[in-house]
Amino acid sequence: MANRVLAHTGARYPIVQAPMGWIARSRLAAAVSRAGGLGMIETSSGEVDACRAEIDAMVAEGLPFGVNLPLMFLRDDTLVRYVADAGVRFVTTSAGSPARYLPMLKEHGLTVYHVVPSVRAARKALEAGVDGLVVEGAEGGGFKNPDEVSLLVLLQAVRALTDLPLIAAGGIVDGRGMAAAFTLGAEAVQMGTRFLSSAESPVHGNYKQAVVTADETGTVVVNRSGSPTMRVLKTDYSSGLAAAGGPAGGSLAAVKRLYFEGDMEASLASAGQSVGLVDAVRPAGEIVEETMRGFHAALRETAKRAGELGT
Repeated sequence: MANRVLAHTGARYPIVQAPMGWIARSRLAAAVSRAGGLGMIETSSGEVDACRAEIDAMVAEGLPFGVNLPLMFLRDDTLVRYVADAGVRFVTTSAGSPARYLPMLKEHGLTVYHVVPSVRAARKALEAGVDGLVVEGAEGGGFKNPDEVSLLVLLQAVRALTDLPLIAAGGIVDGRGMAAAFTLGAEAVQMGTRFLSSAESPVHGNYKQAVVTADETGTVVVNRSGSPTMRVLKTDYSSGLAAAGGPAGGSLAAVKRLYFEGDMEASLASAGQSVGLVDAVRPAGEIVEETMRGFHAALRETAKRAGELGT
């Protein structure tokens, strides 16, 4: 069976850059797309005019790319209409039900994948009529479902539910993780933390270095019993919020100071458990190429090990 994610996106490789708020702009997205992956433009920052400009920049580049639409943050259908009219062909929807805007997007010929953190959410998205799913495990960074399910379990459960194409997200930074996801039924992977720490990522060097330095225990989940639940880098600030049971008011108010000025105690620094697997800041193109080489090497090694077991 041909890879349906590649058919839907026009990318050369089934590697998707996560649509991280304020970070997934055209500089990073274009670098990923030029390397053969799929760059994504975010709209979760709420900076509508800036996001429009970034979408226009990607259209002008003539590269395959996608846009994420976080449904619960959309005040109306203005941005949805803009995306539909701009020449975008692939979108992911998240943080809400895709049913509301799906007819409009489909009328304009867009392919729509919905991000799901649970089997229940997957069922609802399938009922709405999406073209595919981004299956997001609890290992990933940023906004999370309070009921944590690891990608290892969730991907198998969703694959048992549907034959639609799946993009696996959460804890993947290289070809070995990609090969594992494909073995469990994915046709592509989405990487956030890995590209967050890439050379083309717009975040401050302090943020990137904190990702590189952290081990697999270097993240913490804040606000487990409320909203928004987030997985972030473990700092004095985030550890204090987690111990208190949730983020204080305005915990994200200074997030841009952290992201772009490097004050790591100013706010919450989204990152997944895969920080323990990131060992250096590398160009996005190098990350894509190394991931594909590692993917094929891991599959060959798996086939060899399986062969040694006999039939």
